[in-house]
Amino acid sequence: MKSKYVLLASIMLISVATFAQKDQIKAAEKALKAGKSDEAKTILLDAETVIINATEAEKAQYYFVKGNVMLDLANKSVDKDANLSLAAGAFQELIEVEKASGKSKYTAQATKSVIDIKYKLINEAIVDSKSDKYEVAAKKLYDAYQLDKKDTINLYYAASTYVNAKNYDAALKNYDELKKLNYSGKGTNYFAVNKLTSQEDMYLTAAERDRMIKLGTHEKPRTEVIPSKRGEIYKNVALILVQQGKSKEAQQAVSDARKANPEDTSLALTEANLYLEAKDFETYKKLVSDILAKNPNDADLVFNLGVLSANAKNNADAEKYYNRVIEINPAYTNAYINIAALKLENEKPIIDEMNKLGTSTNDMKRYDVLKKKREELFKSTIPFLKKAVDLDPKNVDVAKTLMNVYSALEMTAEYKQLKAKINS
Repeated sequence: MKSKYVLLASIMLISVATFAQKDQIKAAEKALKAGKSDEAKTILLDAETVIINATEAEKAQYYFVKGNVMLDLANKSVDKDANLSLAAGAFQELIEVEKASGKSKYTAQATKSVIDIKYKLINEAIVDSKSDKYEVAAKKLYDAYQLDKKDTINLYYAASTYVNAKNYDAALKNYDELKKLNYSGKGTNYFAVNKLTSQEDMYLTAAERDRMIKLGTHEKPRTEVIPSKRGEIYKNVALILVQQGKSKEAQQAVSDARKANPEDTSLALTEANLYLEAKDFETYKKLVSDILAKNPNDADLVFNLGVLSANAKNNADAEKYYNRVIEINPAYTNAYINIAALKLENEKPIIDEMNKLGTSTNDMKRYDVLKKKREELFKSTIPFLKKAVDLDPKNVDVAKTLMNVYSALEMTAEYKQLKAKINS
C-alpha cells in the first residue's frame, strides 16, 4: 500500500511543477508586456531547470517568451551581443519543438524574428568592420549564417573577415565549410532605376525586372554578372597555408580545386601565383601559357597576369601583358594606369643617384644626364595618364598624378588646363 501512496505523491509533485512552470511563463510574459525585460529574464531563468518536464505546448510558449525577452533586452542595448544570440537560440528551439510536435502556433512569428536578428547581426557586423573590430564582426556574420544556412554568402563574409582579424584558424574552418558546400557565389543581379526615387532597385530575375519596366515604374535596365568566388576562396586558403609555412599543402589545395573546377580561370591564376611566389618560374610560365592558350582574348585574365608579374617585380612581362590588354580592349582604363605606374617606379633610383652626387665637374655632367633621363621618363607616362583621364575623368588620383608630371616638366599651360577641369 505504501508504494501506491509514494506513486501518488510523485504525480502530485509533477503536477505542482507543471502549474509552477505555467505561472512562471505567464509572469514572465506579463513582465515583458510591462517593459520589465530584466525581471522577465530572471523569472525564465528560474523555470529553465524544470522546463524539460513540460508539455510540448508549454515548451513552445516558454521559448517564444524567452526569445522575445532576450530580443527586447538586445534592442535596449543591454548586453546586446549575448542577448541577440540567446534570442536566436530560443526561437530556433521553439521552431524545432513545434516541428516535432506537428503544431505551429508560434513558428511563423519566430521565423520572422530569426530573420530580423539575422539582419541585425549583419548590420552590426558592417559597423564593427568599419571600426576595425574584425573578430567581433566575423563572429556575428558566422552567427547570421547559422540562423539561415541557405544564405551562404554570410559564411563567405565571415571567413573573409576572420582573415582581416588574422584569426587564420577560424578563417580556414569557414573556408573548409564553403568548400564542402561547393560554394561559388557566382550569379547575376538585375537592376533598374526607380522613376519615383531615381535609385536603382535590384531584382533576382530578369523577368521580375523586365515586368517593372513594362509597367512603366522603372527604366534603364542593367545586368551585373557576379563572378565565381572559388578562386578567391582557394587563394585565401592557399595564402593562409603559406603563412603557416605549409607551401606544399597550399599548392596541393589549389591543384585539387582546379581538378574539380577546370574552367575556373581564377583558380588557374591562383595556382600560377603560388608557383611565382615560390620562385618556380618554369612551372609558372607553363601554367600561364596554358591559361592564355584557352583564353587569349580575355582582357581581365591578361590584366591579372600583368598584376602577378608586377607583384613579382617582373616589370617587363607586366608591361607586355598590359599592352596586350589595351590591344584587346582599348578602353581598359586600369591597363593605362598600371603602365604609367610601372614607368614611374623607375624614378626612384634616378632620384637616389642624383641625391648622392657632389659638385665636381663629372658629377654635374652626370646630374644633367640623370635629369634628362627623368624628364624622358615623365614624358613617356603622359600618353597613358592622359588616356586614363579621358576614360575616367572622375578619377582624381590619376588626374593629380598627371598634374604632377606636367609640373615636373614645367608644362604650365597643360597643368592649369587639367587643374581647371578637375575643379569644375
